[in-house]
Amino acid sequence: MNGERLVGLPPVLSRSTRLLVLGSFPGVASLQAQQYYGHPRNHFWPLLGALWGVDLVALPYRQRLAQVRRRGLGLWDIYASCRRQGSLDQAIEDAEVNDLAGLRRRAPALRLVVHNGGESARAMRYVAALGYPVLRLPSTSPANASWSFERKLGAWRAAFEQAGLLNP
Repeated sequence: MNGERLVGLPPVLSRSTRLLVLGSFPGVASLQAQQYYGHPRNHFWPLLGALWGVDLVALPYRQRLAQVRRRGLGLWDIYASCRRQGSLDQAIEDAEVNDLAGLRRRAPALRLVVHNGGESARAMRYVAALGYPVLRLPSTSPANASWSFERKLGAWRAAFEQAGLLNP
């Protein structure tokens, strides 16, 4: 078993959340910064910036989250806690799943849930059982080097269009 038990980040959700991005569990850099997608090489914030025409990377984290909420996007992870050495999903052990059943109450406008990568997508059946449309998107992690930024952007753009999140 890998080290001490790690605890993830709280959800970024509101009553107007229409699209929820579910990651697996924050990496070391994200946990240290207490920020979703905190690793500087993660493509998440640059992808959102490209989709919305806003330089999110240049904004302080609180302003990034304000943009996310204002546009109907939610952020959370599949796992609430786990044991793991390093940041790779393959090293996750003894994982505890977040309270996904509470999504209807917390985000009543939710239309679509997307999984950011393969480890998160392992829980697709749980999310689908709640009655939400679910998609797997390519991971924004720097470990997913087989997908170029442009290719990731195309896949993410399609999901954001489906949920109606491309218009300010």
